[in-house]
Amino acid sequence: RTEFALKEIMSSGGAEDDIPQAERKTVTDFCYLLDKSKQLFNGLRDLPQYGQKQWQSYFGRTFDVYTKLWKFQQQHRQVLDNRYGLKRWQIGEIASKIGQLYYHYYLRTSETSYLNEAFSFYSAIRQRSYYSQVNKEDRPELVVKKLRYYARFIVVCLLLNKMDVVKDLVKELSDEIEDYTHRFNTEDQVEWNLVLQEVAAFIEADPVMVLNDDNTIVITSNRLSETGAPLLEQGMIVGQLALADALIIGNCNNQVKFSELTIDMFRMLQALEREPMNLASQMNKPGMQESTEKPARRENPHKYLLYKPTFSQLYTFLAASFKELPANSVLLIYLSATGVFPSGRSDSEGPYDFGGVLTNSNRDIINGDAIHKRNQSYKEMHCLHPGDLYPFTRKPLFIIVDSSNSVAYKNFTNLFGQPLVCLLSPTAYPKALQDQSQRGSLFTLFLNNPLMAFLFVSGLSSMRRGLWEKCQDYLRKINRDIAQLLTHSRSIDQSFLQFFGDEFLRLLLTRFIFCSATMRMHKIFRETRNYPESYPQLPRDETVENPHLQKHILELASILDVRNVFLENTFDDY
Repeated sequence: RTEFALKEIMSSGGAEDDIPQAERKTVTDFCYLLDKSKQLFNGLRDLPQYGQKQWQSYFGRTFDVYTKLWKFQQQHRQVLDNRYGLKRWQIGEIASKIGQLYYHYYLRTSETSYLNEAFSFYSAIRQRSYYSQVNKEDRPELVVKKLRYYARFIVVCLLLNKMDVVKDLVKELSDEIEDYTHRFNTEDQVEWNLVLQEVAAFIEADPVMVLNDDNTIVITSNRLSETGAPLLEQGMIVGQLALADALIIGNCNNQVKFSELTIDMFRMLQALEREPMNLASQMNKPGMQESTEKPARRENPHKYLLYKPTFSQLYTFLAASFKELPANSVLLIYLSATGVFPSGRSDSEGPYDFGGVLTNSNRDIINGDAIHKRNQSYKEMHCLHPGDLYPFTRKPLFIIVDSSNSVAYKNFTNLFGQPLVCLLSPTAYPKALQDQSQRGSLFTLFLNNPLMAFLFVSGLSSMRRGLWEKCQDYLRKINRDIAQLLTHSRSIDQSFLQFFGDEFLRLLLTRFIFCSATMRMHKIFRETRNYPESYPQLPRDETVENPHLQKHILELASILDVRNVFLENTFDDY
């Protein structure tokens, strides 16, 4: 292939004999690197999506070739322009592939620093206008490359919370789509317009705006910062388990999504990551670490993002995570999915008799949150029942279920005595609360951004930055006090304390208790199904209904001038 391309290039550039040997070699070397890079890049698709070991050396080789290719075209740009006819969009294509490599490396490792690297390459393409000449060529497939580049860049910017850049990119993409559909009578116009609608809905999903003094929107990050999780204080006896792996599963009907990422999945993945660091100061080139070196401690738990997985896909990923889970580590399963309810009264009350959650919609469901099967003997194939997770309780397991049938997981049984906790969402929200389900679940919002969720249930839709920061400081104090309540409790199940040593799980547990206490004190949350639950049950008087915590919530409400939406009588005896 390389030889044929080379002859074509050389003959178009003039007599072959006129070309100096050095320049001929430059073009040959470039063609070889370009072919090799495409071959390796295409091979990435064949790598298994699960398992953490098999792919690293392959990624390393791919990075290596792309690094050489990028430097080579920089050093020999003039020769390649003259003899090869190198176009700017081709340079853009190489940069875009490197951006994709970094993004996929982030997906494989969960290290947010690689997102910054992807952003650098994608940003350079835009700043240097590598794709600007594409529209002048009468080749629709090149324009599609440009549109796909925009879509990928938007995903990276969303994950980095660069919302200002996202808005600019959306406007540019909109113009590009309009030009594309005007010039070429294509069939994919509807699909590209859907991409625009999805990203527009995604960036407006937050129910509360935080504003600067000049009314510009403050971009808040919800990744774990150094001051995020309450610190463990002297005398707190907790386990030494560390969160190592997480499966984030999404299948909610009608929920805002972009690029196989629902808003609930997006919020949960950020709750399981630290703020990005500078990659150069943190680690070597991906996949290139010497085997003699001790691997650096993983900063973030490894994650699998599964959008609408079939049962077999989900079980395959679960088994891979379970197999590779290190000693003294925790596997987290987050389920944001439609509820599947039992079809009738059952004689038994086993782990398959309470229904579960639907991870993959099939043709039996179009709209509606609940699925009721007429045929009692037939169970939904892609429903994940509590019993399906029993084999994995042989190791420490932390489960979060956000669903209209989350209570199915209250009927868990700890068969192996390992630490096991299930945090379960309310199964219904009060009708008086404005329906926000399209913009994500309120329960997941509490676990990702508790202050924003608190403002929303208090009826607030915007807030000044100064007051927001004051409330965040007070919320940190509340989290510290919740940590004390939990660790000083005499009747709490030991599983909670076993998980409390990990920063991510500690923060999720304190936010869960804050969420539950807030809903129990709120005037419109009056039914049992409006409250989160857990397995094992928390001692209410020592945690979610503790008078000291109730006092804090009323104080927070007073700072925001919304005390009137909360009940005072729960606090009268304090």
